[in-house]
Amino acid sequence: MGWRKTAEEKTAIADMKAADAELHANQRREEKAGIDYETPEYQRLNDAANDAADKVSRWNGGNR
Repeated sequence: MGWRKTAEEKTAIADMKAADAELHANQRREEKAGIDYETPEYQRLNDAANDAADKVSRWNGGNR
């Protein structure tokens, strides 16, 4: 039964997915606007996505 996710793990996974979705939505908007470099907003969202992934195990798509 060690394979079940705790409430904290489920929250961390949801947070990671939301941060990743926000990063990619921003990336699509910037690409559509012709921006082809990493803007401060992209960097902020990328850092947030990486921080969220650090809280999730590799088994669940994270960095841990």
